[in-house]
Amino acid sequence: MKTRAVRLYGKEDLRLETFDLPEIADGEILAKVVCDSICMSTYKCAEQGADHKRVPKDVANNPTIMGHEFCGEILEVGKEWQDRYKPGMRFAIQPNINYKGTMWAPGYSYRTIGGDATYIVIPREFMECGCLLPYNGDNYFGAALSEPLSCVAGTFKAMYHTKNGVYEHFMGIKEKGKMAMLASVGPMGMAAIDYILHTDRRPSLLVLTDIDQSRLDRAASIHTVEEAARQGVELHYVNTGKLEDPVAELIKYTGGTGYDDVVCFAPVTPVVEQADAILGTDGCLNFFAGPARKDFYAKVNFYNVHYASTHISATSGGNTEDMAECLDMMSKGKLTPAALITHIGGIDAVIDTTLNLPKIPGAKKLIYTHIEMPLTAISDFEEKGKTDPMFARLYELTQKTNGLWNREAEEYLLKTLSKEEA
Repeated sequence: MKTRAVRLYGKEDLRLETFDLPEIADGEILAKVVCDSICMSTYKCAEQGADHKRVPKDVANNPTIMGHEFCGEILEVGKEWQDRYKPGMRFAIQPNINYKGTMWAPGYSYRTIGGDATYIVIPREFMECGCLLPYNGDNYFGAALSEPLSCVAGTFKAMYHTKNGVYEHFMGIKEKGKMAMLASVGPMGMAAIDYILHTDRRPSLLVLTDIDQSRLDRAASIHTVEEAARQGVELHYVNTGKLEDPVAELIKYTGGTGYDDVVCFAPVTPVVEQADAILGTDGCLNFFAGPARKDFYAKVNFYNVHYASTHISATSGGNTEDMAECLDMMSKGKLTPAALITHIGGIDAVIDTTLNLPKIPGAKKLIYTHIEMPLTAISDFEEKGKTDPMFARLYELTQKTNGLWNREAEEYLLKTLSKEEA
């Protein structure tokens, strides 16, 4: 079968190409990709090329398919998996397969599987590791966003606390504790807010910071103070760019004791140091943001490490259990993945979007691989609709959900622009 995909050949060398996929073996699955969410990790992969830990050294001669946050439909199942998977099933992929100790993942390492493609062949190891997950939602975009949501689920579970004289780590955030999330209204921060407000283990105080007031305002309109209060959480949005002494002001929200849990969403030295400075006794700092630089450093107060038992944790992605949990939460209406999406585009928009991702405002950029469409902000639908009836209809549909992407808009877009029905 022919596929159309964006492939990586080297640093900033991405190419949209049509080529033949191999026939599936008995241990493989043929699938159709419907949508992929472009991640900052994808940008880093494109920027670093073969220097990236997950990219094969021979990528210049054997290119890999980009994209790791995707959803689709199974078309054909090899003999070995026909008792577990059926044609027509919708699926999500957990990219962190941890196969035999390698760091290989779709979107970085594989030649037949990645999210920025029309069709893919799923290798045996994904099924062996339980990383091909059935999805029962009524849309495709939710499953594509289950990967970033699983990353934040893993983050909160990896945080830990201690007790004096007990040589054991108690995993997870401090229940009903005090939490701050810094630089936290970007795409992954939005995912984290959604998850932590609706999972079973929640803080009693949650302070969210950024230096971009428009992003803070958008987050506050989606994850409201009132909704947080219904979940038993006192929520505050704080623009630290307007504060003369951010550390002192942030600590005031805790009554002067500091925070039990702090998550840092930006690989920026002053932000990391701010996160360290607001920790309370036994406070856990999770450095969520993956820096592109290998020589990234920040100061840590080792006096507090010794006498106040402060400590650092970090995660790089979630696991299959985290993704399954998020898919289940979506099916129960506990998560709103559409809140992460600010832009929609087709497969022809992948290269430019990926290479310029840090310069494009907004949150998640969602790509539908069976259509061609310039990357377009949902907030621009109204203006574009004045001259284009398709955008006029998309604006009308998204207005039903407070300006958020939704199932009706997805179905209309695919029906209007796809050459085949998704």
